[in-house]
Amino acid sequence: MTTKILVLTDALGNLVRFRLMPGQRNDSVEVPPLIDGIAFDGLIADKAFDSNALVTELNERGARVVISQHPGRAQKLKIDAAIYTWRHLVENFFCKLKEFKRIAMRACKTDRSFEAMIYLAAAIIKSR
Repeated sequence: MTTKILVLTDALGNLVRFRLMPGQRNDSVEVPPLIDGIAFDGLIADKAFDSNALVTELNERGARVVISQHPGRAQKLKIDAAIYTWRHLVENFFCKLKEFKRIAMRACKTDRSFEAMIYLAAAIIKSR
């Protein structure tokens, strides 16, 4: 069994919020609870998060949608390629997170202890 980590970072690549998901679950399903109650001007994401429901919710919020489109999307959205390049900050965060062996190997037996390790690692990453 695998676990996915869905992460929301700020414009500097620091952890804001995260959710743990089963490895077989679709990523876009957990985005609404992840962004609930947080104000932001835009969302940068990869094509795993390309869903009409998410795009509609972001448009209702007045947030800029910068999501790489799935190749099979019927109606293509215009995205700002210059802004999309900043998605590397999330990837950088994951690279730094995976430097911690307990997180990379998923050594914690419970979700609660795994979440605690992620919070601890994020605090260490931010303090660097």
